Amino acid sequence: MSIVPLLVSCVAGNQATGVIKGVVTIGPLSPVERPGEKPVIPCEVYSARKIMIYDKNRTTLLKQVDIDCEGQYSVELKPGIYTVDINRIGIDRSPDVPEQIEVRTGETIELNVDIDTGIR
Repeated sequence: MSIVPLLVSCVAGNQATGVIKGVVTIGPLSPVERPGEKPVIPCEVYSARKIMIYDKNRTTLLKQVDIDCEGQYSVELKPGIYTVDINRIGIDRSPDVPEQIEVRTGETIELNVDIDTGIR
């Protein structure tokens, strides 16, 4: 897990915002993957999964964020404290989420997420 605040100016209309972004890795995709092997991950594998943005207490889902075909995601949010998670498919799990993040105006926070599919 890596959370790195970067200073960037973000303004949506009159509302100042911050950004959470990162790269998602997913695997293994088959029961027999050799260590160090990097299989091509089909776009559908990423598009089936979402980054979920909840309120601070994880009681209300605020946004569902798509992951692109290269595993990247980005979301603009108003300043505040959010809980970031994934929409667990099957037995997907990640040691990186849920993660509580404070978004500040003009900041970009990087949260990379490694999803273990549980395929063995």
